[in-house]
Amino acid sequence: MQKNIFNIKNDEDFLETSLAVFKHQFKNNKVYRSFCDLINKHPSDVTKIEQIPFLPIQFFKLREVVSSTQKAAEIFTSSGTTGSIKSKHFVTDINLYKESYLKGFSNFYGNIKDYVVLALLPNYLERKGSSLTFMVNDLISKSNNSESGFYLNNLDELAKKLINLDRKGQKILLIGVSFALLDLIEKHQFNLKNTIIMETGGMKGRRKELIRNELHLLLENGFGVNKIHSEYGMTELLSQAYSKGNGIFETPPWMKILTRDTEDALTILPNEKAGGINVIDLANYNSCSFIATQDLGKVHQNNTFEIIGRFDNSDIRGCNLMVL
Repeated sequence: MQKNIFNIKNDEDFLETSLAVFKHQFKNNKVYRSFCDLINKHPSDVTKIEQIPFLPIQFFKLREVVSSTQKAAEIFTSSGTTGSIKSKHFVTDINLYKESYLKGFSNFYGNIKDYVVLALLPNYLERKGSSLTFMVNDLISKSNNSESGFYLNNLDELAKKLINLDRKGQKILLIGVSFALLDLIEKHQFNLKNTIIMETGGMKGRRKELIRNELHLLLENGFGVNKIHSEYGMTELLSQAYSKGNGIFETPPWMKILTRDTEDALTILPNEKAGGINVIDLANYNSCSFIATQDLGKVHQNNTFEIIGRFDNSDIRGCNLMVL
């Protein structure tokens, strides 16, 4: 079954594989099985994607969500805020993660060897267990370019390298957390022609939160680029969605986004209706592939999606099904 995940070609393949993964996780994942039993959902009742139960993401904070008897090869943890409980993703087969992000990147951006990868991820580098750092570190290695690397607080060195490589016509991926990218353009002005600027998310408490349009306009002006790219991923997922501009994300073939009613978590909404984001990530074969996140968003007719916010007090409010 794992072999089929990355060979999905169409909606029929996705449905068939999703139903098979659901049966596997219903049988082998104690936490997910308890949740399915609680809401009275059994594989014999499920014939469509929309009928599959989505596990509230908070379970990754309180339980070991695994569908395998193997020991975890890696345990990825969320950053969390001081005093909050961190999510833990027990990854029993790290090769599934590698295959997912390498094929996902290739789908959207081509061969990683064509790029110099510059990573500005200070808050991720300062802690252990970051799935994003793991991925970017491997992308840097796979780029096979001595110019690729991580940057923490050495913004002047990064700016000099970025300008010099861009002028030479080198394709560059600069991937960074939002506050660090803003720090960079406050110190240096750019006019980049061959560089993809990719932001990976919010301010992490370092700056005032901005709406996406404000953030992207500042970054576009500061770097001299037409569009800001974005990566949508999280500790609990082994796949990423990417946006090449305007905050409109696309998923790889083994990943799908649905939205749920904010008042009735078991009701899936039609496209163009804003609601809670549910993610199907089939690369999560050994944990849980069906997750109800705390993000709010909207799915469009062509299966692209956008994120429009988060549930308020998501950590505090939690879920009334968490008492398993």
